[in-house]
Amino acid sequence: MVKKLKAAIIGCGGIAFEKHFPALSKLNELEMVAFCDIIVDKAERAAAKHGAIGAKSYYDYREVLKDVTIDVIYVCTPNDSHAEISIAAMESGKHVMCEKPMAKNAAQAQAMLEAARRTGKKLSIAYQNNFRPDSRYLQQICDNGELGDIYFAKAHAIRRRGVPTWGVFLDQEKQGGGPLIDIGSHALDLTLRMMNNYAPKCVLGTAFNKLSRKENAANFWGPWDPEKFTVEDSAFGFITMQNGATVILESSWALNSLDTLEAKTTLCGTEGGADMRNGLRINGERLGRMYETTIDMSVGGVDFFEGSEESPSDLEARMWLDCILHDTEPLVKPEQALVVTQILEAIYESSRTGKAIYFD
Repeated sequence: MVKKLKAAIIGCGGIAFEKHFPALSKLNELEMVAFCDIIVDKAERAAAKHGAIGAKSYYDYREVLKDVTIDVIYVCTPNDSHAEISIAAMESGKHVMCEKPMAKNAAQAQAMLEAARRTGKKLSIAYQNNFRPDSRYLQQICDNGELGDIYFAKAHAIRRRGVPTWGVFLDQEKQGGGPLIDIGSHALDLTLRMMNNYAPKCVLGTAFNKLSRKENAANFWGPWDPEKFTVEDSAFGFITMQNGATVILESSWALNSLDTLEAKTTLCGTEGGADMRNGLRINGERLGRMYETTIDMSVGGVDFFEGSEESPSDLEARMWLDCILHDTEPLVKPEQALVVTQILEAIYESSRTGKAIYFD
Protein backbone atom coordinates (compact mmCIF):
# COMPACT_ATOMS: atom_id res chain seq x y z
CA MET A 1 0.00 0.00 0.00
CA VAL A 2 1.40 3.40 -1.05
CA LYS A 3 1.92 5.81 1.83
CA LYS A 4 -0.34 8.83 1.58
CA LEU A 5 1.11 12.31 1.86
CA LYS A 6 -0.08 14.12 4.95
CA ALA A 7 -1.23 17.70 4.48
CA ALA A 8 -1.97 20.59 6.80
CA ILE A 9 -4.00 23.64 5.84
CA ILE A 10 -3.14 26.90 7.59
CA GLY A 11 -5.94 29.43 7.19
CA CYS A 12 -9.45 27.97 7.00
CA GLY A 13 -11.29 30.82 5.31
CA GLY A 14 -13.21 31.10 2.07
CA ILE A 15 -10.40 30.14 -0.32
CA ALA A 16 -9.70 26.99 1.69
CA PHE A 17 -13.35 25.91 1.89
CA GLU A 18 -14.30 26.88 -1.66
CA LYS A 19 -11.16 25.84 -3.53
CA HIS A 20 -8.60 23.74 -1.67
CA PHE A 21 -10.70 21.43 0.50
CA PRO A 22 -12.92 20.16 -2.35
CA ALA A 23 -9.91 19.63 -4.63
CA LEU A 24 -7.73 17.93 -2.02
CA SER A 25 -10.60 15.65 -0.98
CA LYS A 26 -10.46 14.05 -4.45
CA LEU A 27 -6.81 13.04 -4.20
CA ASN A 28 -6.34 9.42 -3.15
CA GLU A 29 -2.63 9.95 -2.48
CA LEU A 30 -3.17 12.66 0.14
CA GLU A 31 -5.00 13.06 3.42
CA MET A 32 -5.67 16.25 5.35
CA VAL A 33 -4.55 15.64 8.93
CA ALA A 34 -4.27 19.16 10.38
CA PHE A 35 -6.23 22.39 10.14
CA CYS A 36 -5.18 25.71 11.64
CA ASP A 37 -6.90 29.07 11.99
CA ILE A 38 -6.76 31.92 14.49
CA ILE A 39 -10.53 31.42 14.75
CA VAL A 40 -10.39 27.91 16.15
CA ASP A 41 -14.01 27.20 15.30
CA LYS A 42 -13.14 27.41 11.61
CA ALA A 43 -10.31 24.91 12.01
CA GLU A 44 -12.53 22.54 13.96
CA ARG A 45 -15.28 22.79 11.36
CA ALA A 46 -12.80 22.08 8.57
CA ALA A 47 -11.35 19.10 10.40
CA ALA A 48 -14.78 17.63 11.01
CA LYS A 49 -15.87 18.03 7.39
CA HIS A 50 -12.69 17.37 5.41
CA GLY A 51 -10.17 15.81 7.75
CA ALA A 52 -8.88 12.26 7.85
CA ILE A 53 -9.71 10.12 10.86
CA GLY A 54 -8.03 11.70 13.86
CA ALA A 55 -7.41 15.03 12.14
CA LYS A 56 -6.37 17.79 14.52
CA SER A 57 -7.28 21.47 14.71
CA TYR A 58 -4.89 24.22 15.82
CA TYR A 59 -4.82 27.91 16.71
CA ASP A 60 -1.05 28.46 16.30
CA TYR A 61 0.61 27.40 13.03
CA ARG A 62 3.88 26.81 14.91
CA GLU A 63 2.28 23.85 16.66
CA VAL A 64 1.33 22.39 13.28
CA LEU A 65 4.92 22.60 12.06
CA LYS A 66 6.16 20.55 15.03
CA ASP A 67 4.43 17.49 13.56
CA VAL A 68 7.22 15.71 11.67
CA THR A 69 4.76 13.40 9.91
CA ILE A 70 3.25 16.25 7.87
CA ASP A 71 4.65 16.44 4.33
CA VAL A 72 3.04 19.50 2.80
CA ILE A 73 1.56 22.78 4.02
CA TYR A 74 -1.12 24.82 2.26
CA VAL A 75 -0.90 28.50 3.25
CA CYS A 76 -4.30 30.19 2.86
CA THR A 77 -3.88 33.17 5.18
CA PRO A 78 -3.89 36.95 4.54
CA ASN A 79 -1.00 38.22 2.43
CA ASP A 80 1.02 39.67 5.30
CA SER A 81 1.68 36.20 6.78
CA HIS A 82 2.43 34.27 3.58
CA ALA A 83 6.19 34.67 3.89
CA GLU A 84 6.42 34.07 7.63
CA ILE A 85 4.44 30.83 7.55
CA SER A 86 5.87 29.54 4.26
CA ILE A 87 9.48 30.06 5.35
CA ALA A 88 8.88 28.44 8.74
CA ALA A 89 7.14 25.51 7.05
CA MET A 90 9.99 24.88 4.62
CA GLU A 91 12.54 25.17 7.41
CA SER A 92 10.58 22.52 9.33
CA GLY A 93 10.94 20.14 6.39
CA LYS A 94 7.63 20.62 4.60
CA HIS A 95 6.76 21.45 0.99
CA VAL A 96 4.58 24.55 0.58
CA MET A 97 1.71 25.54 -1.67
CA CYS A 98 1.01 29.20 -0.88
CA GLU A 99 -2.04 31.09 -2.06
CA LYS A 100 -1.42 34.04 -4.35
CA PRO A 101 0.06 36.56 -4.30
CA MET A 102 3.41 35.13 -3.29
CA ALA A 103 3.77 37.71 -0.51
CA LYS A 104 2.74 41.17 0.60
CA ASN A 105 5.89 42.68 -0.91
CA ALA A 106 8.90 41.75 -2.99
CA ALA A 107 11.34 41.48 -0.09
CA GLN A 108 9.15 38.87 1.60
CA ALA A 109 8.73 36.99 -1.68
CA GLN A 110 12.50 36.99 -2.18
CA ALA A 111 12.96 35.56 1.31
CA MET A 112 10.52 32.75 0.44
CA LEU A 113 12.48 31.89 -2.69
CA GLU A 114 15.74 31.86 -0.75
CA ALA A 115 14.20 29.57 1.87
CA ALA A 116 13.11 27.12 -0.83
CA ARG A 117 16.62 27.04 -2.27
CA ARG A 118 18.22 26.75 1.16
CA THR A 119 16.01 23.92 2.38
CA GLY A 120 15.50 22.06 -0.89
CA LYS A 121 11.75 22.01 -0.29
CA LYS A 122 9.29 22.59 -3.08
CA LEU A 123 7.41 25.88 -3.20
CA SER A 124 4.61 26.90 -5.54
CA ILE A 125 2.09 29.73 -5.65
CA ALA A 126 -1.61 29.03 -6.27
CA TYR A 127 -2.25 30.79 -9.57
CA GLN A 128 -5.03 28.43 -10.60
CA ASN A 129 -5.95 30.30 -13.79
CA ASN A 130 -2.96 28.67 -15.46
CA PHE A 131 -4.86 25.40 -15.21
CA ARG A 132 -7.97 26.53 -17.10
CA PRO A 133 -8.58 24.74 -20.41
CA ASP A 134 -8.29 27.96 -22.43
CA SER A 135 -5.07 28.93 -20.65
CA ARG A 136 -3.48 25.53 -21.22
CA TYR A 137 -4.47 25.52 -24.90
CA LEU A 138 -3.16 29.05 -25.43
CA GLN A 139 0.05 28.09 -23.64
CA GLN A 140 0.60 25.34 -26.22
CA ILE A 141 0.00 27.80 -29.05
CA CYS A 142 2.54 30.20 -27.57
CA ASP A 143 5.08 27.46 -26.83
CA ASN A 144 4.78 26.21 -30.42
CA GLY A 145 5.67 29.68 -31.66
CA GLU A 146 2.41 30.15 -33.54
CA LEU A 147 2.12 33.78 -32.41
CA GLY A 148 5.78 34.47 -33.11
CA ASP A 149 7.54 37.06 -30.94
CA ILE A 150 4.92 38.42 -28.52
CA TYR A 151 5.86 42.07 -28.14
CA PHE A 152 2.62 43.63 -26.83
CA ALA A 153 0.08 42.31 -24.36
CA LYS A 154 -2.70 43.36 -22.04
CA ALA A 155 -3.41 41.76 -18.66
CA HIS A 156 -7.10 42.20 -17.81
CA ALA A 157 -8.56 42.19 -14.29
CA ILE A 158 -11.53 44.56 -14.42
CA ARG A 159 -14.67 44.28 -12.31
CA ARG A 160 -17.37 46.92 -12.60
CA ARG A 161 -18.61 46.42 -9.03
CA GLY A 162 -17.04 43.42 -7.37
CA VAL A 163 -15.53 44.65 -4.12
CA PRO A 164 -14.96 41.78 -1.66
CA THR A 165 -16.44 43.15 1.56
CA TRP A 166 -15.60 40.22 3.85
CA GLY A 167 -12.43 39.22 5.64
CA VAL A 168 -9.42 41.53 5.36
CA PHE A 169 -9.55 42.30 1.62
CA LEU A 170 -9.98 46.04 2.28
CA ASP A 171 -7.17 46.18 4.88
CA GLN A 172 -3.97 47.72 3.51
CA GLU A 173 -1.88 46.48 6.43
CA LYS A 174 -2.98 42.85 6.06
CA GLN A 175 -3.12 42.62 2.28
CA GLY A 176 -0.64 45.15 0.94
CA GLY A 177 -3.12 46.40 -1.65
CA GLY A 178 -6.48 45.92 -3.29
CA PRO A 179 -7.49 44.72 -6.77
CA LEU A 180 -3.97 45.04 -8.16
CA ILE A 181 -2.44 42.55 -5.74
CA ASP A 182 -5.63 40.46 -5.66
CA ILE A 183 -6.97 39.88 -9.18
CA GLY A 184 -4.38 41.92 -11.09
CA SER A 185 -1.86 39.43 -9.81
CA HIS A 186 -3.67 36.60 -11.64
CA ALA A 187 -3.84 38.51 -14.92
CA LEU A 188 -0.18 39.52 -14.85
CA ASP A 189 0.97 36.01 -13.97
CA LEU A 190 -1.05 34.57 -16.85
CA THR A 191 0.27 37.13 -19.33
CA LEU A 192 3.94 36.82 -18.43
CA ARG A 193 3.66 33.03 -18.63
CA MET A 194 2.22 33.17 -22.15
CA MET A 195 4.96 35.56 -23.23
CA ASN A 196 7.60 33.49 -21.42
CA ASN A 197 9.12 36.78 -20.36
CA TYR A 198 10.08 37.50 -16.75
CA ALA A 199 12.62 40.24 -17.31
CA PRO A 200 11.04 43.65 -16.56
CA LYS A 201 12.94 46.85 -17.31
CA CYS A 202 10.64 49.72 -16.32
CA VAL A 203 7.21 50.20 -14.74
CA LEU A 204 4.92 53.23 -14.66
CA GLY A 205 1.77 52.89 -12.58
CA THR A 206 -1.23 54.65 -11.10
CA ALA A 207 -3.58 53.58 -8.30
CA PHE A 208 -6.87 55.25 -7.40
CA ASN A 209 -9.22 55.61 -4.44
CA LYS A 210 -12.15 57.18 -6.25
CA LEU A 211 -15.27 55.03 -5.96
CA SER A 212 -14.15 53.59 -2.63
CA ARG A 213 -15.16 56.87 -0.97
CA LYS A 214 -18.83 56.47 -1.93
CA GLU A 215 -21.44 55.66 0.71
CA ASN A 216 -24.00 52.89 0.09
CA ALA A 217 -22.50 52.13 -3.29
CA ALA A 218 -23.91 49.42 -5.55
CA ASN A 219 -21.79 46.28 -5.25
CA PHE A 220 -22.18 42.58 -5.99
CA TRP A 221 -21.43 41.70 -2.35
CA GLY A 222 -23.25 44.63 -0.81
CA PRO A 223 -22.06 48.14 0.05
CA TRP A 224 -18.66 48.66 1.61
CA ASP A 225 -17.64 50.86 4.51
CA PRO A 226 -15.53 53.72 3.07
CA GLU A 227 -13.77 54.11 6.43
CA LYS A 228 -12.49 50.53 6.22
CA PHE A 229 -11.64 50.70 2.51
CA THR A 230 -7.92 51.43 2.93
CA VAL A 231 -6.67 49.88 -0.33
CA GLU A 232 -7.02 51.16 -3.89
CA ASP A 233 -10.22 50.52 -5.86
CA SER A 234 -8.38 50.40 -9.20
CA ALA A 235 -4.79 50.39 -10.45
CA PHE A 236 -3.06 50.37 -13.81
CA GLY A 237 0.45 49.66 -14.99
CA PHE A 238 2.56 50.19 -18.10
CA ILE A 239 5.37 47.65 -18.10
CA THR A 240 8.30 47.46 -20.50
CA MET A 241 10.51 44.38 -20.58
CA GLN A 242 14.23 44.23 -21.20
CA ASN A 243 13.67 43.04 -24.77
CA GLY A 244 11.30 45.94 -25.46
CA ALA A 245 8.06 43.98 -25.12
CA THR A 246 5.28 45.97 -23.47
CA VAL A 247 2.46 44.92 -21.13
CA ILE A 248 -0.50 47.02 -20.00
CA LEU A 249 -2.03 45.79 -16.75
CA GLU A 250 -5.51 46.94 -15.76
CA SER A 251 -7.20 46.05 -12.49
CA SER A 252 -10.25 47.19 -10.57
CA TRP A 253 -12.84 46.08 -8.06
CA ALA A 254 -14.96 49.14 -8.81
CA LEU A 255 -14.81 51.04 -12.07
CA ASN A 256 -17.44 52.69 -14.26
CA SER A 257 -16.72 50.46 -17.22
CA LEU A 258 -18.70 47.85 -19.13
CA ASP A 259 -15.50 46.39 -20.55
CA THR A 260 -15.07 43.84 -17.78
CA LEU A 261 -12.63 40.95 -18.00
CA GLU A 262 -10.98 39.09 -15.15
CA ALA A 263 -7.89 36.87 -15.25
CA LYS A 264 -7.70 37.21 -19.03
CA THR A 265 -4.96 38.18 -21.47
CA THR A 266 -4.56 39.71 -24.91
CA LEU A 267 -1.41 38.85 -26.85
CA CYS A 268 0.03 40.41 -30.01
CA GLY A 269 2.90 38.70 -31.78
CA THR A 270 4.74 38.90 -35.07
CA GLU A 271 2.93 35.86 -36.49
CA GLY A 272 -0.49 36.19 -34.87
CA GLY A 273 -2.52 37.34 -31.91
CA ALA A 274 -4.84 35.90 -29.28
CA ASP A 275 -7.34 37.11 -26.74
CA MET A 276 -9.78 35.72 -24.20
CA ARG A 277 -12.57 38.26 -24.68
CA ASN A 278 -15.28 36.01 -26.12
CA GLY A 279 -13.86 32.57 -25.68
CA LEU A 280 -10.33 31.95 -26.91
CA ARG A 281 -9.79 33.79 -30.22
CA ILE A 282 -6.75 33.50 -32.47
CA ASN A 283 -6.09 35.96 -35.29
CA GLY A 284 -3.51 36.40 -37.99
CA GLU A 285 -3.07 36.35 -41.73
CA ARG A 286 -2.81 33.47 -44.15
CA LEU A 287 -2.37 33.45 -47.94
CA GLY A 288 -2.77 37.21 -48.09
CA ARG A 289 -5.96 37.30 -46.06
CA MET A 290 -6.66 38.09 -42.43
CA TYR A 291 -8.40 35.44 -40.36
CA GLU A 292 -9.98 35.06 -36.94
CA THR A 293 -10.71 31.73 -35.27
CA THR A 294 -12.61 31.02 -32.06
CA ILE A 295 -11.44 27.88 -30.34
CA ASP A 296 -14.19 25.64 -28.94
CA MET A 297 -12.97 24.80 -25.43
CA SER A 298 -15.90 22.52 -24.57
CA VAL A 299 -15.01 18.89 -24.10
CA GLY A 300 -17.89 17.64 -26.18
CA GLY A 301 -19.92 15.13 -24.27
CA VAL A 302 -22.28 12.24 -24.65
CA ASP A 303 -25.95 12.58 -23.78
CA PHE A 304 -26.76 11.63 -20.18
CA PHE A 305 -23.07 11.32 -19.19
CA GLU A 306 -20.73 13.84 -17.61
CA GLY A 307 -17.32 14.56 -19.09
CA SER A 308 -14.11 13.78 -17.25
CA GLU A 309 -12.35 17.15 -17.57
CA GLU A 310 -10.91 18.38 -14.29
CA SER A 311 -11.65 21.81 -12.90
CA PRO A 312 -8.70 24.22 -12.74
CA SER A 313 -8.53 23.81 -8.95
CA ASP A 314 -8.61 20.02 -9.21
CA LEU A 315 -5.88 20.00 -11.86
CA GLU A 316 -3.74 22.42 -9.87
CA ALA A 317 -4.03 20.20 -6.80
CA ARG A 318 -3.21 17.01 -8.69
CA MET A 319 -0.24 18.43 -10.61
CA TRP A 320 1.20 19.91 -7.41
CA LEU A 321 0.89 16.54 -5.70
CA ASP A 322 2.53 14.83 -8.69
CA CYS A 323 5.53 17.13 -8.54
CA ILE A 324 6.07 16.19 -4.88
CA LEU A 325 5.60 12.45 -5.44
CA HIS A 326 7.80 12.37 -8.56
CA ASP A 327 10.28 15.09 -7.59
CA THR A 328 9.58 17.34 -10.56
CA GLU A 329 9.22 21.11 -10.85
CA PRO A 330 5.83 22.71 -10.23
CA LEU A 331 4.09 24.47 -13.10
CA VAL A 332 4.14 27.76 -11.17
CA LYS A 333 7.73 28.30 -10.10
CA PRO A 334 8.59 30.62 -7.21
CA GLU A 335 11.11 32.50 -9.37
CA GLN A 336 8.25 33.46 -11.71
CA ALA A 337 5.85 34.40 -8.92
CA LEU A 338 8.57 36.61 -7.43
CA VAL A 339 8.74 38.67 -10.64
CA VAL A 340 4.96 39.13 -10.57
CA THR A 341 5.21 40.50 -7.02
CA GLN A 342 8.15 42.74 -7.95
CA ILE A 343 6.14 44.30 -10.80
CA LEU A 344 3.05 44.80 -8.64
CA GLU A 345 5.16 46.51 -6.00
CA ALA A 346 6.73 48.74 -8.66
CA ILE A 347 3.26 49.84 -9.85
CA TYR A 348 2.34 50.83 -6.29
CA GLU A 349 5.66 52.63 -5.83
CA SER A 350 5.30 54.46 -9.14
CA SER A 351 1.81 55.59 -8.16
CA ARG A 352 3.07 56.90 -4.81
CA THR A 353 6.09 58.70 -6.20
CA GLY A 354 4.80 59.76 -9.62
CA LYS A 355 7.98 58.34 -11.15
CA ALA A 356 8.86 55.42 -13.39
CA ILE A 357 10.48 52.52 -11.53
CA TYR A 358 13.49 50.90 -13.17
CA PHE A 359 14.76 47.39 -12.53
CA ASP A 360 18.46 46.61 -12.30
